[in-house]
Amino acid sequence: MISLVELALLALAGYRGTQLVVHDSILDPVRARIDAWQQRRPTSAFRDAIVTLISCVYCSGFWVCGALLLVWLLVTDQWHGTPVLVHGFEWLALAGAAVLLNRWDDARKDDH
Repeated sequence: MISLVELALLALAGYRGTQLVVHDSILDPVRARIDAWQQRRPTSAFRDAIVTLISCVYCSGFWVCGALLLVWLLVTDQWHGTPVLVHGFEWLALAGAAVLLNRWDDARKDDH
């Protein structure tokens, strides 16, 4: 099981990774290409789901945090010896913490 320090570190990384996927200008060309791809077949549920995934902090954050947690657990050799269900709870806790950071950041932007 990961420690609270690891959870905090991974939550910060998850927040930053989510910002990268959803908002940062460095990925604007990628998001524009995906949006254009979706516009060629706007009735495609699959394409719509992909656009939703990359434009929603909740959707992207969940998967970004899952990927970060998996890599962390494998690199630090914490995957083995812990029930998979515990890792599932870690994933939910991590995604929740990262979303709280995103919500705080969004609320801060509204104040300015």
